[in-house]
Amino acid sequence: MKRVLITAGASGIGFAMGEAFAAAGFRVSITDVDEAALDAAPGAWDCHIADAADEAQMAKVFSQLGGGLDVLCANAGIAGPTALIEDTGLEDWKNCVSVNLEGAFVALKHAAPIMKAAKSGSVILTSSTAGIYGYPNRAPYSAAKWGIIGLMKTFAMEAGPYGVRANAICPGAVEGPRMQGVLAREAVQKGMSAQEVYDGYAQGTSMRAWVTAQDIANMAVFLGSDAARMVSGQVIAVDGHTENPDPKV
Repeated sequence: MKRVLITAGASGIGFAMGEAFAAAGFRVSITDVDEAALDAAPGAWDCHIADAADEAQMAKVFSQLGGGLDVLCANAGIAGPTALIEDTGLEDWKNCVSVNLEGAFVALKHAAPIMKAAKSGSVILTSSTAGIYGYPNRAPYSAAKWGIIGLMKTFAMEAGPYGVRANAICPGAVEGPRMQGVLAREAVQKGMSAQEVYDGYAQGTSMRAWVTAQDIANMAVFLGSDAARMVSGQVIAVDGHTENPDPKV
């Protein structure tokens, strides 16, 4: 049975990935900092309490992956502050970059030896359309997500000769609790209602719709499958085609 490890897998996109990979026949392992959410995960999953950006904690997780690792989903991330650059505190910047970018680096660092030794594997990093276009009022998040793309492309070049692939998924606006907080903060900054900001996100895509966590999970399963054996080093947006990175109504 193939194995997948998903960071921040107890809720949101990560949980949807876990369900999708389980349905595809994978043995699922997840990490998260939310112990209650881990306790609520399916009993067949291997659950680990770990901060994705804490190398010691993640090293322990990788040491407990009996049977190797076929797919890594470096998915951990936080929204970070919503503010102009000059109004963003350095500690808020560091925290956002640490979770989003350093967490991905730590996961790749420890997955690389396992996958290279097996001469196979697929790494899927969760970036964002904010890592393609930039995003006003979200500088730490955008910078980290751009960094993930550079990290992914470098890893793809280093690991490709060993038969290991790497790709980045760039979600657009994904329905869920995290975006509710973002919407509320943006509404205050723009002098709009949360509903107006919500509608603006949909209007900023050619498909006039929000993305679901399942949409992201479906792409992850494809990238982790043999059907994508020659897909590597790619930045794949699952966003309904974002036309306007600063949505307004």
